[in-house]
Amino acid sequence: MPDRLLNDRLDWNLLRTFRVIGQELSISRAAARLHLTQPAVSQALKRLEEQLGRQLIARRGPRFVLTEMGEQLFELAGEVYGQMSQIGGLLEQPADELVGKVRLLMISRICSERFDDFLAGFHRQHPRVDLEIDVMRSSDIVAALQEKTATAGLSLNRRPQPRLEQRLFLRQRYAFFCGKHHALFGKLEGDLQRENFVSFTSDQIGGMLSPLTIFRDQQGFSGRIVASSPSLEEVRRLVIAGFGIGCLPEHVVAPDVEAGLLWRLPPQEGIADVDIHLLWNRDQRLSRAEGVFIEALQGCLEDQ
Repeated sequence: MPDRLLNDRLDWNLLRTFRVIGQELSISRAAARLHLTQPAVSQALKRLEEQLGRQLIARRGPRFVLTEMGEQLFELAGEVYGQMSQIGGLLEQPADELVGKVRLLMISRICSERFDDFLAGFHRQHPRVDLEIDVMRSSDIVAALQEKTATAGLSLNRRPQPRLEQRLFLRQRYAFFCGKHHALFGKLEGDLQRENFVSFTSDQIGGMLSPLTIFRDQQGFSGRIVASSPSLEEVRRLVIAGFGIGCLPEHVVAPDVEAGLLWRLPPQEGIADVDIHLLWNRDQRLSRAEGVFIEALQGCLEDQ
């Protein structure tokens, strides 16, 4: 098909769907993330392959991988989608009053009075700037920022990422806790080494929360991971339900300890510090509103 005809007929929404399929390597997970049915996602993939006249995935039993053409299109689709997402910023008209939209991606349960005060002050100063906040996994936040589909992110990030600037936003101290249904609840001492764990899915060697994994390995903990979730809310729920002990950020679950839902376990000094960073893409063309927001938030961090 000639390039001009392909450009005229290609549905760019199909590229967005294919990008998510490539990220998840699963039709079912891609469908859940896009809030679509699995048949709809499969049909979108088929339509894209028909329009391009190329096979984009190769099935290997229940799993599949991207073909060489699929890998190339996956990278190109990320760049295209990132550029298209900037159209809104191009339409913003310069004016004395700051007008525009900021899309901020955050991990769940960030507790920071300083950040809350910053948002209040920013809104008072720039009431016509609309703020959209989406809660996502750290890995998804990094991917979205690399694709230039968001203004900035507040995320776990253990190592520098290509094209992303980062500033320390908040340091969280993690400690062991058990729930009110657990045998260790209320006890000042106890042997944790054989206890089963509730864990984050990123709590593994190389993951965003791997300092927790390293601590357990160094201390010779032998218990199984019996439940896991990428969500802090769900890990907290499972620990309270008594599935096992879990590593949770101290300041986030302090109200649960006070309410008698969770019990702090040794060591009393905690386990490890896990840093949350402010991230943004240095190569992204930001709107005036986005640039002012990032600059103001950096200024807030420097005042800490």
